[in-house]
Amino acid sequence: MVSKPPAGDPVQDAPQVTPPQHAAAGLPAIGHTLRIAQEQMGLRRTARTLLKVNQKDGFDCPGCAWPEGNKRHVAEFCENGAKAVAEEATLRRVTPEFFAAHPVADLATRSGYWLGQQGRITQPMLLPEGGERYEPVSWERAFEVIAEELRALASPDEALFYTSGRTSNEAAFLLQLFAREFGTNNLPDCSNMCHESSGSALTETIGIGKGSVSLEDLHRADLIIVAGQNPGTNHPRMLSALEKAKASGARIISVNPLPEAGLERFKNPQTPQGMLKGAALTDLFLQIRIGGDQALFRLLNKLVLETAGAVDEEFVRDHTHGYEEFAAAAKAADWDETLAATGLSRSEIERALEMVLASERTIVCWAMGLTQHKHSVPTIREVVNFLLLRGNIGRPGAGVCPVRGHSNVQGDRTMGIFERPAPAFLDALDKEFGIVSPRHHGFDVVRSIQALRDGEAKVFFAMGGNFVGATPDTEVTEAAMRNARLTVHVSTKLNRSHAVTGRRALILPTLGRTDRDTQKSGRQFVTVEDSMSLVHASRGNLPPASPHLLSEPAIVARMARAVLGDGSATPWEEFEADYARIRDRIARVVPGFEDFNARLAASPGGFALPHGPRDERRFPTKTGKANFTAAPVEYPRVPEGRLLLQTLRSHDQYNTTIYGLDDRYRGIRNGRRVVLVHPEDAAASGLADGAYADLVSEWTDGTERRAPGFRVVHYPTSRGCAAAYYPETNVLVPLESTADVSNTPASKSVIVRLEQSQSA
Repeated sequence: MVSKPPAGDPVQDAPQVTPPQHAAAGLPAIGHTLRIAQEQMGLRRTARTLLKVNQKDGFDCPGCAWPEGNKRHVAEFCENGAKAVAEEATLRRVTPEFFAAHPVADLATRSGYWLGQQGRITQPMLLPEGGERYEPVSWERAFEVIAEELRALASPDEALFYTSGRTSNEAAFLLQLFAREFGTNNLPDCSNMCHESSGSALTETIGIGKGSVSLEDLHRADLIIVAGQNPGTNHPRMLSALEKAKASGARIISVNPLPEAGLERFKNPQTPQGMLKGAALTDLFLQIRIGGDQALFRLLNKLVLETAGAVDEEFVRDHTHGYEEFAAAAKAADWDETLAATGLSRSEIERALEMVLASERTIVCWAMGLTQHKHSVPTIREVVNFLLLRGNIGRPGAGVCPVRGHSNVQGDRTMGIFERPAPAFLDALDKEFGIVSPRHHGFDVVRSIQALRDGEAKVFFAMGGNFVGATPDTEVTEAAMRNARLTVHVSTKLNRSHAVTGRRALILPTLGRTDRDTQKSGRQFVTVEDSMSLVHASRGNLPPASPHLLSEPAIVARMARAVLGDGSATPWEEFEADYARIRDRIARVVPGFEDFNARLAASPGGFALPHGPRDERRFPTKTGKANFTAAPVEYPRVPEGRLLLQTLRSHDQYNTTIYGLDDRYRGIRNGRRVVLVHPEDAAASGLADGAYADLVSEWTDGTERRAPGFRVVHYPTSRGCAAAYYPETNVLVPLESTADVSNTPASKSVIVRLEQSQSA
């Protein structure tokens, strides 16, 4: 039996709390996976669907971007991946009758969890100007509305084309092509909010904004440092790679303000031994203060420099630039300042140094815990310095490993979804299609919100995602969206963004990864790129959720025909009919995709894109070498009586998609409005475990923002630090609080005070 979606929102402000767990996965993960899948899909559909996840002849998981090995388990998915698949392959439906029963004002009062649980959207819907409800509309009329608004703009730059990470390579390539033929580089994407800091730092230092390691490198490493990342919840299949690395003799250092169950012990549900006993993963846990990572790596670099024979002098001489300036800055690192910035002890750092010096092959992995601070870019540059010192880039078993969060977020950028495209890319695009792409830079996510707020942008088009739920400064963002003339969302399910609209709004329902895609030329497949630059096919196997759905490539192609008309020489109809024709054009525009279709046919598991630093120690930077950098050490200074708050996901969550109200590894059930605080910090604020507090963020311009009614949970966080879930805490982060260089919202280091609340 398939369960019905919840009729009303459950209570979310009275969570039950138990002690946090110290192991991830195992039997509870299997039980939870099967329960969710059964509720959403039923037994037969569950088996039919899950056995195709991440298989060579199946579809790519719509969750995270972790790669698959050449040999794949029959159950090549994790608990959270299964939740993502179940919500997409659900038998629940959102029909025109649903919208007739729920005005937009009602949808705006619902939680993200309730909205997502209603099921798949079945028909295109239009909210007319002045209307209270979405109404069914034909596809032809929907594209007419988009064409009316885009053609009425004073400039193409008054339009914004946002892309979520789940968009396929084919759809992303078509969207950026349409935007540039239309005349704008306004192509903000979810990278702007997550790994933009990684891309900025890596492009400057090694010449390519992607990781330099493969899955096999992780298996061969001597030392893996996992910094600012929680694989147990956000990238669970990474735990299998860490388990294999440990079995081969690797050691693991975890650097995180919170202890994370998955990094303590992994109970692999794919093996009997793993289920029963599990594997201890972390050899050294460095419970760092939020934002102290740059100081930690700077001091480690100083200590490596002071150790005779520790520097790979041949690599430094032959392949790097800027060593002297970097070395002078590193040697000036101060022990007392580092201990204050990190909250660590001298003995902990010395133990980490011993492990670093004993390793010939070191990998550093990171995620949002490093990328969403004001000083994120210099922090990641310092990580690169750390690896360059001992020649750990371009060596098997070593390198940089930024772990991308969303399936194909990296591929979208490769396909040209970028507001600041390289001139060489635009030159190739123009030559192939006979267009003239704009050369001025477009708007990223933060700048797009500002443009909507200030009236500079008037049309917002989103290919997937939940823009309103994912972005900072909730009140400002929602007011900005309501300022638009038209908002358009290409979606599979409902989310908060559908309830925060422009004067007119469209919901365009699309095929998901699990859906079978048939066009005029026959069955189609799309492609994606994972975190480690492997490109592979994705083929849905289920009948579409409704006969009224269009694929993402079809939506872009039809929109382009409606907007550009006969003046476009681009064969949009041909692209819609046969995605292989899109890949032929990608092969001629994007380096590394030569013979795209032929290589996919020859390699069912996919192929690796070229990576100069990894493949041949060739660094395509301005200096022609890997660049050491020297920047002042930065870390948050927190006034007395205040805490440093990081936003984070619960275990029943992926990005802004809420699968449930539990975070069982952290011991939280049936609630999301919780704030995790060290018992001594809570006591200093006069807050007992179970009390309710308002979170009030404080900013240097004197402004404050308030998120009310959070249950205080005494938790073993780093002293002076706290944590709470987003999107509930996005309201605390001003739009202008961003990382230097990358402009990524600084959501991981928010100075707050806790005030006793009357909420209960």
